[in-house]
Amino acid sequence: MSTPVESAPDTTAQDAHWWRQAAVYQIYPRSFSDSNGDGLGDLKGITSKVQYLKDLGVDAVWLSPFYPSALADGGYDVDDYRNVDPRLGTLEDFDEMAAALHAVGIKVIVDIVPNHTSNRHAWFQEALASPKGSAARRRYIFRDGLGENGELPPNEWTSIFGGPAWERVTEPDGTPGQWYFHLFAKEQPDLDWDNPEVHEDFLRTLRFWSDRGADGFRVDVAHALKKDMDAEVESLELLHRADLFRNGEHPLWDRDEVHTIYAEWRRLFNEYNPPRTAVAEAWVHADRRARYASPEGLGQAFNFDLLKADFDAEQFRTIISKNLAEAAATGASSTWVFSNHDVVRHATRYGLPKGSGREEGAGADGKDWLLEGGDPAQVDAERGLRRAKAATLLMLALPGSAYLYQGEELGLQEVGQIADEDRQDPTFFRNKGVEVGRDGCRVPLPWEPQGSSFGFGSNGSHLPQPAWFADYAVSVQAADAGSTLSFYRRALKLRHELQAAEALGWQDSVDDEVLHFVRPGGWHVVANFGTAPVVLPEGEVLLASAEVEGGKLPGEATAWVRVTG
Repeated sequence: MSTPVESAPDTTAQDAHWWRQAAVYQIYPRSFSDSNGDGLGDLKGITSKVQYLKDLGVDAVWLSPFYPSALADGGYDVDDYRNVDPRLGTLEDFDEMAAALHAVGIKVIVDIVPNHTSNRHAWFQEALASPKGSAARRRYIFRDGLGENGELPPNEWTSIFGGPAWERVTEPDGTPGQWYFHLFAKEQPDLDWDNPEVHEDFLRTLRFWSDRGADGFRVDVAHALKKDMDAEVESLELLHRADLFRNGEHPLWDRDEVHTIYAEWRRLFNEYNPPRTAVAEAWVHADRRARYASPEGLGQAFNFDLLKADFDAEQFRTIISKNLAEAAATGASSTWVFSNHDVVRHATRYGLPKGSGREEGAGADGKDWLLEGGDPAQVDAERGLRRAKAATLLMLALPGSAYLYQGEELGLQEVGQIADEDRQDPTFFRNKGVEVGRDGCRVPLPWEPQGSSFGFGSNGSHLPQPAWFADYAVSVQAADAGSTLSFYRRALKLRHELQAAEALGWQDSVDDEVLHFVRPGGWHVVANFGTAPVVLPEGEVLLASAEVEGGKLPGEATAWVRVTG
């Protein structure tokens, strides 16, 4: 039996279950705060904002990739898993940042990208310099091509980012050679997780960051690591629809054998005191999510159900009930999220005309609006923010972990209009006309209402910020008790007073557009999805997303009420 490893010094409570009810704030490092004026956010910039994060009231920060990268996919093309991109800092800067966060009681979660490396990774460069069948190539998925001279790809599978999922290489002798597989960009060759060397190297990486003070990991595309590359796919349309496959037999997504990897990781995590945590990004059918979140696996898996839902009481209640029941049955902890670095911000989604980006059963995702030019005039920003605050206050009262994305606490809208020459997301360049990319939710934050980058840095920002960002700046909102930032701060402070018991009791309502539940301690949560005011329970209104008058909650609003006796 292994002896638990003590982590780097940390003043946060040694609570093995801290993650079950945590409020986690996602930082996209390149767009958070720039300390040296090069237009890119960096680790020192994060360290400089620790007081802001403490005042916000979050329990943990999740850092999107900060590793060395050519940024072919926003940092998810990793050159070196055990280092920091020199444009973002050094390992010593990471240590300083982690220590500063821990000193104020904030945990650190780092992003791990196990499906693929970058094409600049030392392993892939070795593979290119090595012959067919070599040990270096067996770390990746190399195959001979079809056709008389191997000039055709091994099959017709397509990449998530558009175009073929195969790229041909030039052999060391200069002749056209084999093909390698890439689910995402060609700069992101997929690893072969049937290779024990891949397993061992990632265990080393997980231990490296755990020993440096990482408290947990967010696992990128956790459902894609194991693949059946010999499978025959009848329809390319189904190739990227994991939600349609519920038997673990999809060739690329959510295969049963992927859980052997996470059982291996869990054994490593449990060597630490407290155990390291993990959350899976697994876009799978809801019925199969529990295995990723099991205590024998990663412990949590992102639940994107609310993110995909309309602003609708019935949808919300069904989703909440199902996920809480699933968590109770499996011993996991639910996760809740509305925005992240991959989707249109929910303050904008909720303000779009009905039908903008609608897919059957998926709600309004905003993609059509973006493709049509992202005109802010088409967004009812006031209504979008009103609904977003109501949904967020409801979410923050739920049992489980709440994941927040940087800028949502400011009520930021999506930046829909970015010139083609300023865009960076590979989905835009590889799939024009079908995908506009994710740059609009990755625009650097406004900290001040003036300056070359609204306080983000001293010399502009890597993505253009619109003039209206001035109205959303942190310094402006911090001085306004009625601002969205002040609302988030009060909500997160009150959330810590909620009892940790993972219990929720639904209350009957005479209005189908109203959700009402009670948490331990007499906390009543009333969410009004309709437009007409509704009467609140008698008690102390702790917080509401819109002004309560005469004991009535206005439409499209949520209130927390403490009822005693």
